[in-house]
Formats: sequence, structure tokens, C-alpha cells
Amino acid sequence: MPISRGSVHAHALSVPGKAAIISRIFLRPRLGMADIRIEEHSSPIKTPKQLAITVVLAFLVPVVVIVMVANLVTGGIKAPKEAMTPEAVAQRLKPVGTLVVAGTPAAEAEAKLAAAAPAPTPAADAPAQAAADDGQTVYQKTCAACHATGVAGAPKFGDKAAWAPRIAQGKEGLYVSALKGKGAMPPKGGNVSLPDAAVKAAVDYLVDHAR
Repeated sequence: MPISRGSVHAHALSVPGKAAIISRIFLRPRLGMADIRIEEHSSPIKTPKQLAITVVLAFLVPVVVIVMVANLVTGGIKAPKEAMTPEAVAQRLKPVGTLVVAGTPAAEAEAKLAAAAPAPTPAADAPAQAAADDGQTVYQKTCAACHATGVAGAPKFGDKAAWAPRIAQGKEGLYVSALKGKGAMPPKGGNVSLPDAAVKAAVDYLVDHAR
């Protein structure tokens, strides 16, 4: 004989202490399929147009980033047009040296070029170069600062009265004074790098214009 929910409920009320247990077992509400909800995973891409845009961006963004990094590393260095001409490129790719075997036409041509080339002339050293300067140049660069205006008692350029007693002592005495210094005048007029010959040339220039 089937037991109805009402009879179970009535019986449970007649038995103290068991009413709550029986109610939980037999009177539990049944869940239908409509009450069960399953959360589905939702994607932000919902249309074919959005999918196409996503694919294009996935390809373009890495390419743009790589190009920007390459430009940053190279610093935008661009070679001048003259450096990219065929002649300039060939010159940079030219071997450092060539192998010439004795007795070959190439060796004979090299020997003829070496014989025809003029012999290099030895370069003049610094003292000889300075000595070659004429007295006027040395005077203008070193002596004029004092002798042009008569600073500190220096005899002025072209002042015959001031130079006469000095010229009377002879050029050797003037040379010694100019080379070693005298009074407020330092040795060699303050330019100790001048060779003796250049200092003597300046003395001659001053004396010639004071006679």
C-alpha cells in the first residue's frame, strides 16, 4: 500500500522527536531541470568581424614592435650617398695587399713605378722651421708687445735715439741680452721655444729700423 506524503506527515506528528528527521527525508523539495543552471564560458569574440580584426592585429602588432626596436638599436643611422657609390663600395672591399711574384709582369710594373716615384724629402724639424722665420714675423709675434709702445723701459721700434747707445755696444751684446734677458725683458722675450737664430733675426730687424 503506497504511503502518501500526508499520511507520513500525520504519523511524524504522532511520534515525538522523529518529526524533523522524517520531514527532511520525505518532504525534501525536488529540483527540476529548470532549476539547475550551468554557467557557460563566454568569449569576447562573438562575430566573424571581431575574429578577423583579432587575427590582423595579432600579426601586425609584433611586426610594428620589431621595426621600432630595430630603429631604436640602429639609431636611424644613414650612410651618406657618397659612401654608397659603386666606386666607394669597391674601394672598401679592395684587398689590403696584393701578391706580386718576382719575374712576373706585375712585379716589373711595380719596380718601374717605384723607380719613377720622387724620393721623399726629409721634413724640416721644428727649430729649423722657426729659424727660417724672418725677423719681422718673430718681432710681430713676440717682441712687439713691449717694443711697439715702450713698456717697462723697452726701446721703442724705430726710435733711433733710444737704440743708438745699444747699437754702439755691438750686435753680440744685443744678442746676449735678447737670449738671456735683461731688466724687465725675459729670456727670448718670454717665448723660450724660439731657437737662437730666430731671436737673432728679430734683433737684426729692430736694429735695421733704428739706424
